[in-house]
Amino acid sequence: MSAMVTSALRRWGAAAVAVAFCLGVAVPVMAADYPDFDDASVTQRTEQVIKERSKDGVFVFHDPKLDEDLNLVYEKMRVVRGMKGYGWFANAIFHDKDDPRKQYALDFWFKPQRDGDSLDLIDIRVQKGPKRDGDGYIMVTRLPVAWWWLPVQEHPGDMEVVRAWHVMSAIHNYIAKNKDANGALELKDDKTGETIPLEFVEMHQPIRYLKKEGHYFACTDFRRMGSKDEYYDIDFWVDEKSGRLDVSDVKIHKVPVKEDGVWIQVPRYTFEGMDFEITQ
Repeated sequence: MSAMVTSALRRWGAAAVAVAFCLGVAVPVMAADYPDFDDASVTQRTEQVIKERSKDGVFVFHDPKLDEDLNLVYEKMRVVRGMKGYGWFANAIFHDKDDPRKQYALDFWFKPQRDGDSLDLIDIRVQKGPKRDGDGYIMVTRLPVAWWWLPVQEHPGDMEVVRAWHVMSAIHNYIAKNKDANGALELKDDKTGETIPLEFVEMHQPIRYLKKEGHYFACTDFRRMGSKDEYYDIDFWVDEKSGRLDVSDVKIHKVPVKEDGVWIQVPRYTFEGMDFEITQ
């Protein structure tokens, strides 16, 4: 890495790291408040997870976006980053077991256990996937990007400003913490009384802030476990009443209804009349 790029990364912080990463530039590990871990130990833990979840050298990952199993072969670690207060993020390169030209970049999110001696795997998300380019493939970034690629370095005096990625992190933490052994977030439908097992697909952007209520909220896509077409729009409401950002309510915004053999989403409520602003 050139001295000029390194200097820019130090000045611009996390935003530069995200941009540089997308451009394929090697970046240094960001400072994190986990002195017992570094890029080497996080890489070792990531490769341990990959090995534990592989069979005959094939790592099987269920891609919630495509709703299909990816059969991948691990190639190398691309970059490891620590984010103070949020954990470690390892980005690893894989290729399709049947077509090495098709490459994927997967993010592994880890957080230290309370004893500080080991790293818990919180989630795995596809950061880049293959796209046909002539006779071959290139890797393209999945949109919307995961919240851990969004941080920007606040200016002095702005540390108390809540950013969109702070809210997204709180929601993702809630989802990860409340998933069952099968990876489903069980949500009770207040209207029907049914408990619905849901698979997290993605989080919408932008994040909104309700001025009057003092709540942030974000819309998310979930799919009913076992179904390919039943999608739910779930709203997460977040506040700071406890002194930190916590999910205070989870509401079903849209439900799948079958009409003429096709599943469509029907809203339970609207946001008309609500005074909100966009959180950057």
